[in-house]
Amino acid sequence: MKTQRFDVLSQAEVERIDAASMEILSEVGIQVNYGKAREIYREAGAEIDGETNAVKIPEKLVRWAVDQAPEEFSLFGRDAKFYFDIGGEQEVPVFAGLGTPTRIIDIDSGEVRASTYQDVLEHIILISASENIHNTQMDVWPNDILMTTIHTEAIWAWAQNSRKSFGMGCYGYLPTRDMMRMMAIAVGGKEELKKRPRFMMICSVVSPLQMDQAQAEGLLITAEYGQPLAISPEAIAGATAPVTMAGLLAQANANILAHITLAQIFRPGTPVFYGTVSTVSNMQHGTVALGAPETGLITAGSAQLARHYGLPIRSVGGTTESKRPDLQAGFERMGTLLPAVLAGVNLITCAGTLDGTMLEDHAMLVLDDEICGAALRMARGIEVTDESLALDVIKKVGFTGNYLTEDHTFDLFRKELFIPKLFSREPYDAWEEGGHKLAIDHAKERAREILANHKPIELDPVITKELNRFRQSVAERSIEDFYLYETEEKQDYENL
Repeated sequence: MKTQRFDVLSQAEVERIDAASMEILSEVGIQVNYGKAREIYREAGAEIDGETNAVKIPEKLVRWAVDQAPEEFSLFGRDAKFYFDIGGEQEVPVFAGLGTPTRIIDIDSGEVRASTYQDVLEHIILISASENIHNTQMDVWPNDILMTTIHTEAIWAWAQNSRKSFGMGCYGYLPTRDMMRMMAIAVGGKEELKKRPRFMMICSVVSPLQMDQAQAEGLLITAEYGQPLAISPEAIAGATAPVTMAGLLAQANANILAHITLAQIFRPGTPVFYGTVSTVSNMQHGTVALGAPETGLITAGSAQLARHYGLPIRSVGGTTESKRPDLQAGFERMGTLLPAVLAGVNLITCAGTLDGTMLEDHAMLVLDDEICGAALRMARGIEVTDESLALDVIKKVGFTGNYLTEDHTFDLFRKELFIPKLFSREPYDAWEEGGHKLAIDHAKERAREILANHKPIELDPVITKELNRFRQSVAERSIEDFYLYETEEKQDYENL
């Protein structure tokens, strides 16, 4: 049978958390400091406090909104032939990169340095070549280019170097509008982009119980373009949320549902992920502990809540506070990745980082691709059929034979066994003779090989020219132009 789903809540406990969240939304509400969003809520029947900007949302409106969100949708690569179905009967999770680190372990020198645009490009290339990781987001932050152009330069790199899907965060009105327009150019127009979504937008949810203006602006524009929104709080137990897991889940759930409600009021049917990046406080240092075992528990509980609402879920996994790919990194990685896989999370951002996601490691990214394969094998469980029971072979081999030469072994071992390409399994003497390389050494070699052999994608020259024209127009903006669109008077949601 397939490995049983990892549940951490009973159905009665799920319903109790749901009821608590509805009480929070109707009696406390969520603080919304963006006038456009408050007006959308008001017109739908929410109660607005003009002094505090609190929006109290009735349960009936929340239930309606959840019903509008699709239970399943597809996410496509730049080439529409590459896609995966999200939600519904999805059996295998989609794995993605994880970010956004501002530093990187240099793959050649081993030194830690500020991450650059070249690192962004290489990260995209490595994920495009991965066997199990199929989505890249703004997973590496380039410190060497203008902040006002990062979003368009990232899409430029993706369009020419990846066949897989892409994503970024809600950076506000103008950058999000740029992203959507540039993505539309890359895939053949706005209607094609809406018909076959290529872009997953991360809408960060501010805890406790707030809605950030830039995130709300990005949410609305993304909804207009029909791209999936990952509604993702990073509630921190003991800091921005109750220290108890149940209290954190109730608060985060309320916040998630409030953002989903806004998206569905604005554009019913907008695809959404119920998201979580929530974790616990590092009480010793006043920071977060994404690699903590409680992160896996929060993820599993969130997955149960998402299923309760009939929504796909996106979570983190493979997180660690370790500063190098050591035993701590491996232990914490599996401690947060396996709960996500076994809990049935649909999309798991899990690959390539250390130090609480602030440090990128290309070799670790390649190794994570293999770790994801191992996690998938565990989730697949044990299949019991006439063929897998192998009674005929057992009777034939009897007491003194072996199974190495049997057709049954030859036919099934690749399907039945996880066979790593990077982990060391050879005998010790052979390992020493081969250069005593560790898994991370093999991963470095593989990463260098992928990057050395990569060839950019040849786009239609007309598309290349239009993409380049668009990115150049963004690069020519002044910083004053960039910030001008943070005023509501300059925002035009009728002509996105």
